[in-house]
Order: sequence, then structure tokens, then C-alpha cells
Amino acid sequence: MLSMIAEDLVNQMIPPLKVSDTAGKAAKWLEEFHVSQLPVLDGRQYVGLVTDIDVTNYEHPTHQLATLPLGYATAYVQRHQHFYNIMEAAVQHKIQLVPVLDDQRNYIGVVTISDVLAAFGQSPDIAGRGGILILSMNERDYSLSQISRYVEENNAKILSAHVAQDEQDSYKIQLTLRLNTPQIQRIVATLERFGFVITAQFSGAEDAVPEDQERYDALLKYLSL
Repeated sequence: MLSMIAEDLVNQMIPPLKVSDTAGKAAKWLEEFHVSQLPVLDGRQYVGLVTDIDVTNYEHPTHQLATLPLGYATAYVQRHQHFYNIMEAAVQHKIQLVPVLDDQRNYIGVVTISDVLAAFGQSPDIAGRGGILILSMNERDYSLSQISRYVEENNAKILSAHVAQDEQDSYKIQLTLRLNTPQIQRIVATLERFGFVITAQFSGAEDAVPEDQERYDALLKYLSL
């Protein structure tokens, strides 16, 4: 079964900043990696997240991050914690990436919510009462009415939809659909036939075990679906 442990979901492509780095460097990296937060370290110790708002409002781009009042010092999970702990931290702190630390608070890496959703969609035992699809598309191609028509042609309905900027491509959006049926294979086939890219998909089962239902509920809470 696919691991849902924090240290196995770490995204190796997103680097941390150091307290000795400048606010200007932080602004450049936030733009370069298409994220709204980045972790900041003092040695190997995690001290908080610097955000795009922090650096946008800061008047001294040459000053070190040590001079900024960094927040989110408690926004992290430990290496052996599970998927739902990551989602809980993301919901509680309203962040899009969650730092992963060891028992000594040493930094291991970050898990992005996009990575969690992708892992979640590949897990064979996720439970719920319906289906969820995550689509990636160019912003100009977004038409919920058109997508709804394709879904309804397969005798299903969209219960709710959530649109977010794609963290990997600023020209794209990520559309998450909650459907009223766990039978999503024909819907997926229809959408793909019309050129839509499905980046993650998962469907529920009636006989949910408590841990799986907790994961599903945490996902819905994060997406506000």
C-alpha cells in the first residue's frame, strides 16, 4: 500500500531558506518555485515560514530574514506522522506546504498540498460517500458549465467545486470537483476524451473504516467542499 507518512511525501524540489538569506532572495525564490510560503532555517532548526506577503510589505530587500518577524513556528509535522496530520496542519494554519521535522526539530523537508492530493488519489483504500476529481487546465479553458454538462451526461452531478492556482504553473488552475457518486470511471473517460487532464482521482466506499474516513473528511475540510 502507498505510504502516507510525512517523510515519504517530502518534496525534494522545494529548498529552505536560511535566516542569513535576504528578503530579496526570499521574494525571488517564492516566485521561482511558484509557492506562497517557504521554510526558514537557523542551521538545521526550523524557525518559521516566510510568506509572499512578508516580503511584499517589507521595505528592506537587502536585510536578512532574521530581521523579519516570521510566523508559523508551530506549523509543522513530525516525520512519522500521517496524511491526516498534514491536512490538519494545513487547515489550522491556512498554508499550502507543511514542514516536516525530526524529533530534535531538525528540518527534513516540506510536503506540499498538491503532493498530498496526488498521493491521496493513488491510495487504494480511501473511503467516502462520493468521488473527487482534480483537473489541471489553462485558466482561459475553465468553464464549469461545460464540465458540468459532461458530468451530467454520465448521470452524475457536481456537488461542489474548488478553484486554486496551480503551484507548479502560474498560468494554470487546479479544479477540484466533488461528485455525488463514487462511480467515476466513465466521467473520467469522458473528460479525458474532451482533452481535460485529470491529475488525481479517488472514490469512496460505504464501508469506511474510521481512519480512512478521517482522511477523507480532512481533505474535504481543507478544500472547503
